[in-house]
Order: sequence, then structure tokens, then C-alpha cells
Amino acid sequence: MNPTIAKFGWPQTLVREFDHWVVLARPAQPTLGSLVLAAKSDATAFGDLPAEAHAELKAVTAGIEAALGKAVHYARLNYLMLMMVDPHVHFHVIPRYEDAREWNGQEFVDVGWPKVPDLGHAVQLAGMELDDLVGWLKEAFG
Repeated sequence: MNPTIAKFGWPQTLVREFDHWVVLARPAQPTLGSLVLAAKSDATAFGDLPAEAHAELKAVTAGIEAALGKAVHYARLNYLMLMMVDPHVHFHVIPRYEDAREWNGQEFVDVGWPKVPDLGHAVQLAGMELDDLVGWLKEAFG
């Protein structure tokens, strides 16, 4: 796995693995169910990914959208490809919703709704809390 995947907590945060992609729970949760969708490739440009990775993206995004729809009941889903600090191809997947969500005794508010998500305002999860989130998201993926 590339350094960007490792930075987002792999293997602890692994929710689902595909041939060319991994879906990771984002330790900093700006909204409940926030993920990182990362290419396994060492590519640092989206266009440099192999054709098979692009083709697989259809199944990956369909799986993400179904799982987060079931778990979080989002109104919109943002895929942000920022790659400013972490250079390898990845998206921040941010479920968007107007009303707060509660999970595991914590409240998750989408403070940016209905505009750009506020990635700086996040519930930080670690240890057992993060493990619980990963398990919950794995269940949603089925």
C-alpha cells in the first residue's frame, strides 16, 4: 500500500478492499460515515491510473453509495479529490446532511451544510471508537 493509504490508518481503518482501491474510514469525521477512497497505485495523477482502476471505480462508488445510504441516510455525497498534502490518488468521501446524526453516543453535525464541507470541523476517532466505526461501516457494506 502507498504512503497515503498508510497515513489514513490502513489496515486499522480498512472498510472494504477492491482490486485497485481501498475504502477507509476517515479517523477525522467531518460528517458521520466520512471515508477515504484510495487507489492502491503509486500514481499521483488521476489520469495515470491503469484503465482497470478507472473501470472498477463504477462498482466501488456504487458500493459506497449503497452502504452510506443505508448507514447514514445522506442527502448528498461529496467526492473530494484534493491531493494537496497526500500525493497519491484518493478521494475524501463526505456524506452530507442537514440534520445532525448520532452514533455511539456522539453527535455529528454537518457544519458546512448546504455549502462546502468543513473538513476542519471533525469528530476525531481513535482506538476502540475508530474500530467500532470501521465495524459499523463494514456491516453497511454487507
